[in-house]
Amino acid sequence: MFALLENTHYQRGISIAARTVLWAFLLLGVFLTIFPFLWGGLLATHSRTSMFSSAFVLSFSDQLFVNYEELLRIMPFWLGMFNSFKVALIGTAVSLFCCSLVGYGLAVYKFRGRTTLFTIMVCSMMMPPILTLIPYYMIVSTLGLRDTHLAVWLPFVINPIGIFLMRQYTVASVPKDLLEAARLDGASAFRTFWSIALPLLRPGLATLAIVQFVFLWNNFLQPLVILTSTEQMVITQLLRRVQGIPNTPWGAVMLGTTVSILPLIAIYMVASKQMISGLTSGAVK
Repeated sequence: MFALLENTHYQRGISIAARTVLWAFLLLGVFLTIFPFLWGGLLATHSRTSMFSSAFVLSFSDQLFVNYEELLRIMPFWLGMFNSFKVALIGTAVSLFCCSLVGYGLAVYKFRGRTTLFTIMVCSMMMPPILTLIPYYMIVSTLGLRDTHLAVWLPFVINPIGIFLMRQYTVASVPKDLLEAARLDGASAFRTFWSIALPLLRPGLATLAIVQFVFLWNNFLQPLVILTSTEQMVITQLLRRVQGIPNTPWGAVMLGTTVSILPLIAIYMVASKQMISGLTSGAVK
């Protein structure tokens, strides 16, 4: 009896120790993930002089409003934020519709060459984006879309990752019996997709919305090549542009960088709530 009790206490002690180590590693990972953002917020309250006077700044300062005024002086900050938001929002909305439509078609309809087409699309995901930069520039220039926001988001609304995600989610979440019942009731192909399948794809759409919005918001290379006028530049271009001026006001740059992250956090919180609600709701409902 005593040996059994000792063995039970020993196993419980090992379990508590393992759980403690696991939580320690998880908390360390969380800290390492959010620390750069917190540190950026701290540096946004410092001037250039105080920022470089110490090896490691871990305190707030009183230069926040001075940095804000300097930020507005060196760049049209809110215009760049508006341009980025417009590009990301329109591109994400169009991408959700197009990728879900193509993914639904690949998952539901059987036609000749479907497997080959899907294989080619998946293989294209392994191509580095930098290889398409020159053809991208040539096509945009030929179409007369240089220095326009349309050229920034339009080429990325139908992307292999989004199509693959929606195709796999359609296979896993949309019952074929439900689609057959809609067809028997006289629903057209598009009505079946729009009214029956699309509501069931909300979790996948929320995931794709997060991925696509973050990509379009953080996109830097394509806008750098296409957008030339200050009025059309997105926030990533403007923040990079001011880093080359003499005596760069790094406090203002860190403030702009910190503020530019907030829309990404907001869209993640909104889309993640939709994703969780979609996962927990009934399919037929």
